[in-house]
Parts: sequence; structure tokens; C-alpha cells
Amino acid sequence: MEHRRAVIASTVGLHARPAAVLARTAGNQPVAVHIAKVADGAAGDPVDASSVLGLMALGVRHGEVVELSADGTEAAAVLDTLVELLEENLDQPQPA
Repeated sequence: MEHRRAVIASTVGLHARPAAVLARTAGNQPVAVHIAKVADGAAGDPVDASSVLGLMALGVRHGEVVELSADGTEAAAVLDTLVELLEENLDQPQPA
């Protein structure tokens, strides 16, 4: 299993638009991705990264750390892509 950590750049955290962008991107990947909020250096309970409601339920705010995990031959590349996405400000409207 591959793991990556990312610092949330969106000013609203993983709420509404950023959660939808992440969920859509994660859902389009060839491997299932899970995400957990990191507190005191330890990851909490993971949720499906393709679930907008799951992402919003994590309550992740701007500047907080999350841990992504995935398993499979393409997991490393998928996680690298999602980390890069999370470290962008996703509050802005995305191109169609």
C-alpha cells in the first residue's frame, strides 16, 4: 500500500468545491483512494476519497494535513497526482 501526505491549500479546506474536485478526480482513477485527516502526527479513520460527503465529514481545514492511501500498480502515480491537486487552491472555479 502506498501513502502520501498533503497540506490542504484551499482556504475553505475540504468543503464544497474543493471536495467535489477531489472526489471527481479520485473517482476517475484506476485505483481506489482513501483519505484521512492527520492529527498529532497520526492519520485518523480513512474515508473513500471519491465521496464528497465523506470528504466534507473529515472536517479538514486550510493548512491541515491529510494522508492519502491506495493499493495497486498505479497507486504511486495516482497519489502523486492527488497530492499535487490538494496542494493547489481549489476554491476557484475549475475549467470545464
